[in-house]
Amino acid sequence: MSARVVVVEDHPVTRMGIVALLTQDERITVVGEAGTGEEAMTVVGRESPDVVVTDLRLGEGMDGVGVTTSLRARAPAPAVLVLTTYDTDRDIVRAVEAGAAGYLLKDTDPAEITSAVLRAAAGETVLSPALAQRVVARISRPRAVLSPREVETLAAVARGLSNKEIARELFISEATVKTHLVHVFTKFDVDSRTAAVARAREEGLLN
Repeated sequence: MSARVVVVEDHPVTRMGIVALLTQDERITVVGEAGTGEEAMTVVGRESPDVVVTDLRLGEGMDGVGVTTSLRARAPAPAVLVLTTYDTDRDIVRAVEAGAAGYLLKDTDPAEITSAVLRAAAGETVLSPALAQRVVARISRPRAVLSPREVETLAAVARGLSNKEIARELFISEATVKTHLVHVFTKFDVDSRTAAVARAREEGLLN
């Protein structure tokens, strides 16, 4: 089995490292590189690779999920393997739902990365059991619905404001702030401000 690959990574040094790693395997040929999502579309259109290895974050413009969505809509569509440092449930689910064949972290063993590229080229799904379990759990978990005021309160918490400061900013009483937070904790099934903010970010409610 062989694979023609395009590498999409906005950091030049990291991109060089990924290319060097992949080309150590004689079955893999890197036929193109891109530093942005938009550039990736051009390179893939020209080279017609079997696999596109892309980071999740690509600076301004199209991100790795956008690259995946666009490429999977093509015919023929290359397999897309996300190789990134981000491992939040939300990011993994977004990539899988967009059609990514796999999702790997950059600290994955090099041999596993090259194997994943070849497996993706063969049409396999490349997702570790641990990540697969997280995807299933995230998809099956009911999505909590917060009121606009609860989101505003939580956003203020994320900025490090105290209940008193939040009350002053939102023109409400401290008691009301506490009530909003209790509701958020209950809906998210968490018991701390930090956990609530983290869950809200996973759900895409906060940046």
